[in-house]
Amino acid sequence: MRKLENTNQVDFNKNDGLVPVIVQDNMTHKVLMLGYMNTEALQKTLDSGKVTFFSRSKQRLWTKGESSENYLNLKEILIDCDNDTLLVKASPDGPTCHTGTDTCFEEDNVGATGFLDYLTSVIQQRRQQSPDSSYTASLFAKGINKMAQKVGEEAVELVIEAKDDDEDLFLNEGADLLFHYMILLEAKGYSLKDIVKVLQSRHK
Repeated sequence: MRKLENTNQVDFNKNDGLVPVIVQDNMTHKVLMLGYMNTEALQKTLDSGKVTFFSRSKQRLWTKGESSENYLNLKEILIDCDNDTLLVKASPDGPTCHTGTDTCFEEDNVGATGFLDYLTSVIQQRRQQSPDSSYTASLFAKGINKMAQKVGEEAVELVIEAKDDDEDLFLNEGADLLFHYMILLEAKGYSLKDIVKVLQSRHK
């Protein structure tokens, strides 16, 4: 993964000053659209935090959402191995396509597992924070035994709620269990991806 820091990293000489830009939802990982940037469009994107392209039809800079307010809020930009293609990770304000669909490829922008990847990164960041400022950090500070105990407590609470018909409580207890299990996995040096590999090995 090569994170873009400034416009000087990009080779704009191969295609008349433009580079293709793939826009991906930061949470769901769905590809939202493809556009092009020149140096000015990239710099404006970095400065404003709103994804801006060079419109080949209008021959000018074009910020996605400038008329619809369906902006693409910049989260991160990655650059490919040849320095001539960008991957923009963004958070969309509403549909991306001008036709009203979530993506320009007429796909629904859903993908809950993408959020779990994001949550994993949040847990990793919180681990480095002060236990006084973060609940997650406080669990790491208490050690494996406390984290394992918390997972057990949440599992029991989920079982109890499963016997009733309160959907809200059942789903919230399930979320609590998954969250604390992810913390335990991180403490042990694993992630949900390792669990997925085990499940995949069983699915034959």
